[in-house]
Amino acid sequence: MSDQAANKDQSTALHTVGFDARFPQQNQTKHCWQSYVDYHKCINLKGEDFAPCKTFWKTYSALCPVDWIEAWDDQREKGIFPADLNSE
Repeated sequence: MSDQAANKDQSTALHTVGFDARFPQQNQTKHCWQSYVDYHKCINLKGEDFAPCKTFWKTYSALCPVDWIEAWDDQREKGIFPADLNSE
């Protein structure tokens, strides 16, 4: 069986980010940024195993360019990230 035929047999459910009333009718860059910050605040407060944090991860993973995420991760590691991820 060819790769194309095998791919047709597998169905993958794709989901987009849901509506967020804080970001209506605007560029989703702010939504991306806020979800990234909220995710890291959430895991810092509740731990990585806290299931509701995964919602923020799914959102920023869907909205943010990979280059931005990598840059922000590097900034966090260096301690120069421009947001406080430890506050509520």
